[in-house]
Amino acid sequence: MNRVLAIVGPTASGKTSFAIELARRMNGEVISLDSRQIYKKMFIGTAQPSKEEMRGIKHHLIGCFDPSILISSGKYSRMVKEKVSSVIEHKKRPIICGGSGLYYRAIAKGIFKDSTTDLGIRNKLELQYLENPKTLYKRLKSIDQEYSKIVHINNRQRLLRALEIYELTGKIPSEHFQNQKLYKQDTIKLYTVFLKWNRETINKRIEDRTKFMLKQGWIKEVETLLALQKKNNIKLPSLDSIGYKHIQAYLSGKIRRESMVEKIVFRTRQLARRQEKWFKKEPVDLYVEMEHLDIKKSSEILHCIIDRLV
Repeated sequence: MNRVLAIVGPTASGKTSFAIELARRMNGEVISLDSRQIYKKMFIGTAQPSKEEMRGIKHHLIGCFDPSILISSGKYSRMVKEKVSSVIEHKKRPIICGGSGLYYRAIAKGIFKDSTTDLGIRNKLELQYLENPKTLYKRLKSIDQEYSKIVHINNRQRLLRALEIYELTGKIPSEHFQNQKLYKQDTIKLYTVFLKWNRETINKRIEDRTKFMLKQGWIKEVETLLALQKKNNIKLPSLDSIGYKHIQAYLSGKIRRESMVEKIVFRTRQLARRQEKWFKKEPVDLYVEMEHLDIKKSSEILHCIIDRLV
């Protein structure tokens, strides 16, 4: 398999439109690499592209799973690989697009051997996290001081996975990861393009996008998901995402609307910084300086990327 193009970068960096333009020029299809865009009924809050934005380009792994389903990095990597093979079989060019560093690493470097999961344990931990994430973080700190230093309390997926491993194996996460080897057969050879913005600009883009999403009806979207959760008497872990949990706090009267917007913007900016730090550790092939990119330069860069993939 030739190298597969991957468009990555922080949230609100324009990855989707960049990937769509490339797909239009190179007879491609877009495969999402986003831990939340994969869910149904979360169109606005996860910034899923509309049919108009897709411009006739076929997209995969967007809005296709119920929000109650948990998707592990291992499962996601297998789905991405299957989609890549399917797109190639149909004589199209696959373009992977997203900002999930964990999923990116899974497809680029492989997943851990014997990386099992237990839905009973995971669901229990999910509920405990929803009730009080500080309690789970203190537990991780008490069993594995070293690993707790690299896991942020707001990184729900990583925190829960660490505790799940401990309950499954009896081994602390640090020991578990040191002793495991990676499955290399699950990897995809990537040509990775990172969309880079300066801090002030990406912060402004995040603020503008947040306000636009709220105008689109993000609050109503959350209300619909909460009603679904209540009707089926289930917990939707996906509702713990940035923005969704803050809108819930607003709806329950815990915070005012102005505070809700501020918190969403702040948390999203934190996410963007974490994504940038993550991809600094990955083998990026091309950094695209987006700050002063005019039409002529954009066209030249797109042609350059296509030429390097031939």
